[in-house]
Amino acid sequence: MELLANDLSVHEQFPNLPSFHEALERLMAMRSTARRFERDVYCNRLFLNSNPIPNVSMPQAIGQLPSESQRRSAMSWLTRGGPFWDDFRLHGEADWLECQGEIVTDTAVGEAAYRSLHGVATGLVSVTPSEWGYSPVLVTWKQEDEGADSRDATVDNWNNASELEPGLKAAPPPIRSWDRLHEAARARFEFLQLADNCFEPLGGTPFSRSSGDRILALLEVLDRLAQAFDATGKRTPEGHRIYRDHFTGDRAWFSDSSDSEKNKYRNGLTFPHPTDAGSSLFCTMHGKVSHLTLRLHYWWSERAGDPVFVVYAGPKITTR
Repeated sequence: MELLANDLSVHEQFPNLPSFHEALERLMAMRSTARRFERDVYCNRLFLNSNPIPNVSMPQAIGQLPSESQRRSAMSWLTRGGPFWDDFRLHGEADWLECQGEIVTDTAVGEAAYRSLHGVATGLVSVTPSEWGYSPVLVTWKQEDEGADSRDATVDNWNNASELEPGLKAAPPPIRSWDRLHEAARARFEFLQLADNCFEPLGGTPFSRSSGDRILALLEVLDRLAQAFDATGKRTPEGHRIYRDHFTGDRAWFSDSSDSEKNKYRNGLTFPHPTDAGSSLFCTMHGKVSHLTLRLHYWWSERAGDPVFVVYAGPKITTR
């Protein structure tokens, strides 16, 4: 289970610094509890822009914490350490996500709901007192596809460490190895064909939770894109949105190898076909994992109903 800090739970509701500092202490205690269970609380980089007190910014309020260690821990989390869920964001700006009549697109509430609807167990941790002192949180995803029904997600929302701990105890254990990541990916993604040995190149690389999370996010996008076709075989509006958000632009998650790389590394980019013995696939399309400089190579016809063959997860092949 993933945990996201609810940025909407800070909305200028605190009358003074002491009341906010008590609330921040509860939030940091939940983060500490999550870490004891080998998890972390993901925040949004924009969380730092919120005002807990009217006319008092988050950095100003944190700067008045009584101890240097408290100030350093909170600021490091929100500015440098993270982790940040917007680095692995799955919903797009055009996705209509609504909670209690309010649009929650671009927020942790919307992201948690979207992930939950797509098979990624995700909960919220909220600052209290606030407008978010209840659980579960009901979010509606209003789909763009003509004739498609809206879908509701119920997201667990924790407000203190004593309630979060039993929730984490009841959740499946976190992934701790590349082999376990491979098993989890095979179980989760219906439209992906993962080669039996596709994770072997990671054997000499120590397991990294952040890189593992990124690989799962890449696989999640591929799985959803492979399903985003209508009854006539045309890509749905959601499919076009996924492609625009993750396959185009300077910060695209996926790209093709350059012509020079295709020529120079043809052998390295050619892999055995996962299901057709004796055949091979030239897999130049890849997803990017910045941490550890990893790549995820795959082949797909881009036709409705055809599987995505994932053949390689490991260090970047096309080194310069």
